[in-house]
Amino acid sequence: MNDSDRKQRASEAFQRLIGIMDDLRAKCPWDREQTFESIRPLTIEETYELSEGILGKDYNLIRKELGDLLLHIVFYSKIAEEDNRFDIVDVINSLCDKLIYRHPHIYGNVKVNDASQVVENWEQLKIKEKDGNKTVLSGVPTALPALIKANRIQEKVRAVGFDWDERSQVWDKVQEELNELRHEVEVTNSTDDIEKEFGDLLFSVVNAARLYGVDPETALERTNRKFMKRFTYLEQQTIQMGRSLKDMTLDEMNEIWEEAKRFD
Repeated sequence: MNDSDRKQRASEAFQRLIGIMDDLRAKCPWDREQTFESIRPLTIEETYELSEGILGKDYNLIRKELGDLLLHIVFYSKIAEEDNRFDIVDVINSLCDKLIYRHPHIYGNVKVNDASQVVENWEQLKIKEKDGNKTVLSGVPTALPALIKANRIQEKVRAVGFDWDERSQVWDKVQEELNELRHEVEVTNSTDDIEKEFGDLLFSVVNAARLYGVDPETALERTNRKFMKRFTYLEQQTIQMGRSLKDMTLDEMNEIWEEAKRFD
């Protein structure tokens, strides 16, 4: 398929979707009643389902969830159009304008050597944009989960040069925070101070993950899944033995746990 045919198919498919959305808002009682606020939690759910597909490399699920998210984008735009605020064309054009503006190495005369310079330019251009979002960290959504937010904060400050000279230096910071946490636990035993030091330690570990090219959210979710798989195996084996986990020693459970590792 040549580029012209691909664009034509995409155009026809998108026009079909817009037509269906128009029909739904005009004829379907449920769709007609929806608002930005009523759709919002569904959008969040769809985003997590897309994430589930990506982590599981389930491309059929990814395709489905991308479609669901696209529906939501069209849905929001249709509601806004009815209120004379904006429409899907405005959404697409504003996105195109932003992409062109933030890729001066493609659409301008800026030279970059690698992807990290692209990210730095991107963040600096975001600060310059005249939309009230002029501080380095003001673009970090307050509603982000804490782990993702920590990573985004660190990515943003890195873009303006606030970072370690050598990534290996971060391990001294991780060790420092671990020592401070242990001190609070073993000496002061203050719940509030222990919580603060746990936060500092987690923030430094997220920093280390970023510096070594690891997404901390993905890494932690992989571990969550691995743990759940192993623990499920432990439960199943225990049931087959006619025993209860509550009645087993830790050594007995660890023996089955080690067996479960073979199936990772």
